[in-house]
Amino acid sequence: MWRALLCILLLWLPSVSTVRAAERQPNIIFILADDLGGGDVGWRGGEIKTPHLDRLALTGVALDAFYVQPVCSPTRAALLTGRYPIRYGLQVGVVRPWARYGLPLQEQTLAEGLASAGYVTAVIGKWHLGHFHPDFLPTRRGFIHQYGHYNGAIDYNTHERDGGFDWHRDDRVCRDPGYSTHLIAKEAVSIVERYATKRPFFLYVPFNAVHSPHQVPERYLTDYPLLGGDRRLYAGMLAAMDEAIGEIMAAVDRAGIRNETLVVFSSDNGGPAPGVVTSNGELRAGKGTHYEGGVRVAAFANWPGVIPAGSKIDEPLHMVDWYPTLLRVAGATVDQKLPLDGRDIWPTLVEGKPTPHEHLLINATPVSGAIRAGDWKLVVNGALANAGFDGQRNEVVSGDPRLELFDLSQDISETTNLASRFPERANELLAVFRQYQGEATPPKVEPKGKGYKSPAIWGDFKD
Repeated sequence: MWRALLCILLLWLPSVSTVRAAERQPNIIFILADDLGGGDVGWRGGEIKTPHLDRLALTGVALDAFYVQPVCSPTRAALLTGRYPIRYGLQVGVVRPWARYGLPLQEQTLAEGLASAGYVTAVIGKWHLGHFHPDFLPTRRGFIHQYGHYNGAIDYNTHERDGGFDWHRDDRVCRDPGYSTHLIAKEAVSIVERYATKRPFFLYVPFNAVHSPHQVPERYLTDYPLLGGDRRLYAGMLAAMDEAIGEIMAAVDRAGIRNETLVVFSSDNGGPAPGVVTSNGELRAGKGTHYEGGVRVAAFANWPGVIPAGSKIDEPLHMVDWYPTLLRVAGATVDQKLPLDGRDIWPTLVEGKPTPHEHLLINATPVSGAIRAGDWKLVVNGALANAGFDGQRNEVVSGDPRLELFDLSQDISETTNLASRFPERANELLAVFRQYQGEATPPKVEPKGKGYKSPAIWGDFKD
């Protein structure tokens, strides 16, 4: 009898830990790297030293089948909305500096949801979701604090993009000098120090590292004398970002709130120029594609005493899942205005439950995309993944699409196309993919207008 009662108790315990996790209302630190190669971190066997990331990954849960979008703006939108970017036209390309659009205002953000649960919310780093009108800026989208830049690909030292200055605090121009990775770390530390033990905080830290331009102080290059060119600069940039993450976590430790803090890490897409600048390990291709190297990234979650230490999850999960999951963990009760694509993955993280997704949409553009169901993945017109990236080549491909079907359990590198061998499975996934395509909002693309001139200060509406 006692043995039976013990078995029942053991089965019951995971759900108890889940409930307690939600009741504890943790601080949440979400760290997003930019253009990180999935094979470049130490815990995945990379040659670049990432000791602080490794420590967090190896004492938390490594997410080995975590999916994002092929490029950065869509991934950021997916995180903040819990909805696939096809729902609001951000499935193709990025929000360009000159774009007169951004994350649509009807989309409720994760920051708004967490604020409703009493959280202090801060975004420290790269926004990249629109800045052409004040309503699209972070402090109008649920963030109490903002620090960093609006555009991608800024100069790390001058903080300029295309001749316009792009560094801001609380959405007003800020002239803090310094290397952007260092500035982001310093500001993130100040948020931790200001609110630790006082109020729960959501600290979203989207680094612009390790995105080009490849710039880094010389001292970070000394460990990589055998690397050359941009690969060496990239290695130094990653080392600098890892150091910055270590500084943020040291602030958490000094404040004595480590056991009350959930840390999540991901890249916004796979590494560009794999084999030359970055490494995506054994995954095929890289940034801008729907193959695994473009959308399956290095990621983990860490919360001591709640998330099992040293664990690994191979279940397919997606960036949209963090929206409902974090709101649930925070105890937020705000009603969502629009239907979510994300699923609560907390049982998967802490109890080892299967993925809540029957089908996981990787992306669906008008001409290409990919979808995964279990171990099967269908890639549609893989060579056209970047169509529309610069507002060009948005034509519909005539004739039958190029279909590639892969069994990822046997072929993680996507080398063997099984579409002709398993046509029923390929057509089944294609039908679901077509349904998503039919539900999609047309992509927002805006080529640079003739004679366009960058403002002196990006996001300065008095300019």
